[in-house]
Amino acid sequence: MRYLFEDYALDPERRELYRGADVVSVAPQVFDLLDYLIRNRERVVSKDDLINTIWNGRNVSDAALTTRLNVARHAIGDTGEKQRLIKTLPRKGFRFVGTVREAKKPAGGAVSDIPTEQPKPALPLPDKPSIAVLPFETMSGGPEQEYFADGMVEDIITGLSRSKSVFVIARQSTFTYKGKAVDIKEVGRELGVRYVLEGSVRKAANRVRITGQLIDATTGVHLWADRFDSLLEDIFDLQDQMTSNVIGAIAPLLQRAEIERAQRKPTGSLQAYDYYLRALAAFYRRTREETTEALRLTEIANGIDPEFAAAYALGARCYIQRKSFGWWTGTAEEIAETRHLARRAIELDQDDPSVLARAGHALAYVVGEVEEGADLVSRAINLDPNQATARYWMGWIHLCLGEIDPAIEQFQVALRLSPLDPSIFTAHSGMAWAHFMAGRNDEASSWAAATIRRQPNFLAGYRIMMACHAMSGRVEEARKACMLALQLDPTLRISRIKDVVPLRRAEDIERLAQAFRIAGLPE
Repeated sequence: MRYLFEDYALDPERRELYRGADVVSVAPQVFDLLDYLIRNRERVVSKDDLINTIWNGRNVSDAALTTRLNVARHAIGDTGEKQRLIKTLPRKGFRFVGTVREAKKPAGGAVSDIPTEQPKPALPLPDKPSIAVLPFETMSGGPEQEYFADGMVEDIITGLSRSKSVFVIARQSTFTYKGKAVDIKEVGRELGVRYVLEGSVRKAANRVRITGQLIDATTGVHLWADRFDSLLEDIFDLQDQMTSNVIGAIAPLLQRAEIERAQRKPTGSLQAYDYYLRALAAFYRRTREETTEALRLTEIANGIDPEFAAAYALGARCYIQRKSFGWWTGTAEEIAETRHLARRAIELDQDDPSVLARAGHALAYVVGEVEEGADLVSRAINLDPNQATARYWMGWIHLCLGEIDPAIEQFQVALRLSPLDPSIFTAHSGMAWAHFMAGRNDEASSWAAATIRRQPNFLAGYRIMMACHAMSGRVEEARKACMLALQLDPTLRISRIKDVVPLRRAEDIERLAQAFRIAGLPE
């Protein structure tokens, strides 16, 4: 028997949750919670019912129960605000209110009335104007010029997201559509936005042309289209024009002063900007060689323009990536260079959210200056609430400070801002660490497994996987994960725990050390 609702199917026999043909990764307790609520959907389920059934009567805090419910909602595209499928009835309990169909499985195990492919469920629209900017088509110069068009789009997204009155999908999610023929209505459904901006870039000699069209994804109606031509040296003015016109088209009553304040050139040198865009393209390829190349290109950009804050911040972010993937040695020189790049970026620009977020994360994660990093990333979020990467990083900083629930909240916000993000493994890994630190080993193991599926060479995923298995008594699996982690980083040692993650709470460090010893990590 399977339970079908919206685009989901819950299979109690296989203990799997499906969205269309895809398996949705959920922790065992979260699956049990969904299963119990759906089976008992005709009544209100009390807190005691859940504790007796899911936790076998053990003492469970309200915060822990709320966290499980929020994770369950997220797994099926629901939220605590909307409560479209799982409703909380104050002082009474909880009830699954979605429409459910029951389907018997034929002998082969498949459900006959579910097609092999189903459209992804529509995310609920935010309460303010929402937009996704798709990758622009490159009209000249061949594939080697794509970095230029991609950089244009990233800057337009940044300009739009600085308006607190607009909900803007992160670049990492919109770029999953690159090179694909798309249905704008389907894009709107998958990303949960009302408007979609698409366009093209043509670059020839010293001139550039940007075209754009804004579409209402709920109706398919074209709201606005325009073409911008200028000399290449005026490219920043073109970006500002497009950003302002888009804002004006989707929300005439919005306060445009926020956008106008954000309209400033990142550098006076087009050549430096070109090297920056090349570095950004190399960084997103996420290999050891390309990350090194990105760092080299940022150095060239800053050699041309020593006051280019964004290039310094991107250089600091390269060190973040090298550390998280195990591509660095952790020498004093590397840490000092990261500190120099981050502090120089902040010194040059204290009002750019991307600069603040990158520099703050580098100071917290690489340098170990967690509190200062937290302040910078928090300020970045205040300036730009739509920046998904800042949300990821704020979640990790909360973990370092031992603040579990705020960390989970930040990861969940990031997942909504960037639901198709290729970097989603960062949030999955963060969720695994959060549940591990809270003693929820089974849930942590599930999130760790999701991390590895998404990014098989992500060192942090194997570290937390071996810790979860060790504390759950699965020693052989823990030792296997430990061997894989050591293959990625042979220098990994228990004595270097604080170098791996700058944890502030002694109990978190001790628990992690205990888990690593069980897994067989050298002292």
